[in-house]
Amino acid sequence: MSILKDKNILLGITAGIAAYKSASLVRLFIKAGANVKVVMTPASKDFITPLTLSTLSKNPVYSSFVDEEDDNQVWNNHVDLGLWADVFIIAPATANTMAKMANGVCDNMLLATYLSAKCPVYFAPAMDLDMYKHESTKRSFKKLISYGNKLIPAGTGELASGLVGEGRMAEPEHIVTYIEKDILDQLPLKGKRILITAGPTYEAIDPVRFIGNHSSGKMGFEIANAAANLGAEVVLVTGPTHQSIKHSLIEIMPVVSAEEMYKEVHKHFKSSDIAILSSAVADYRPKTVASQKIKKKNSTFSIELEKTKDILKSLGEIKTSQFLVGFALETNNELEHAKGKLKSKNLDLIVLNSLQDKGAGFGVSTNKVTFITSSEEVIENKLKSKAAVAQDLIQQILKQLHA
Repeated sequence: MSILKDKNILLGITAGIAAYKSASLVRLFIKAGANVKVVMTPASKDFITPLTLSTLSKNPVYSSFVDEEDDNQVWNNHVDLGLWADVFIIAPATANTMAKMANGVCDNMLLATYLSAKCPVYFAPAMDLDMYKHESTKRSFKKLISYGNKLIPAGTGELASGLVGEGRMAEPEHIVTYIEKDILDQLPLKGKRILITAGPTYEAIDPVRFIGNHSSGKMGFEIANAAANLGAEVVLVTGPTHQSIKHSLIEIMPVVSAEEMYKEVHKHFKSSDIAILSSAVADYRPKTVASQKIKKKNSTFSIELEKTKDILKSLGEIKTSQFLVGFALETNNELEHAKGKLKSKNLDLIVLNSLQDKGAGFGVSTNKVTFITSSEEVIENKLKSKAAVAQDLIQQILKQLHA
């Protein structure tokens, strides 16, 4: 999954021959999972039609302040459009439009939207070689960059005039890659490696039966997604679950038993900066696993159990600089038990959730948690979606790391 997934991307198109590449650019953004809207200068419609772009983006295309073909003449709000965008990319950016942007000229919908935008603005120049090297164009570049806009350098190749040189708009694939990398480089968890566990463990009784629990793994998967979306490289060790995720920064390590999870977690812990153990690991396992299916012979049946290894505690004993987070699902004396685990397992943060709270726990898409820090600060949270809880947790970790 691209870092652009669910981002609102506004594509500005100006009147250059490279506008024909805009269709490919829209498709690449859509493929990356982004929401795309397009704003055009009136003259750019001579190079590519709004119908093509609206079909590809699945959104109306804007080129004027008022829809003239609409009898009611509804105003297209450039301010709302600028506020909607998470990213504004102007490609192609002609010498004319860049000069206007650099000097505050506002004579069309695209320029008004640019002046209203609160998001990062990228521009990809496209023009002939002599225009690209002209001092006035260089001055526009410098001004736009000084305003905080980001230049995606033009490529070198054959130009519309027949000349060969600099001025060719960057290829759509390069533009998408450039923006992805730039966003990633600014994310707060860039360069951090996070180990996360999710789901239940299954402890075999015989080849058919096992001891397990009702954990769906959803909370752990949401945490992994939230961490990756902030730039972290995530190793997700997960027990059996129907959850799935596709993200370029998430590596999934499937396991079944507590012993397998123990080994996999220890394999990655030393190289991790943060470890978040949200899995529901079995506390006990059958002491002996039958090699064949156990037949139903007697009216009663007993299984001798033995303790599994305490994964969280074992990490607390060997951690050096890692930030260690545990989860506690309690049914009574919740705060007391959670604080006890926080200390006994040498954690930096524990996430408490109670089965007494409606909408929390297993098998639901919501959770109600309480964060308890190493200094025993108690931070209560309202009932939220597990995705929102995951984001709150990552923000709490960042807050403690930068305290």
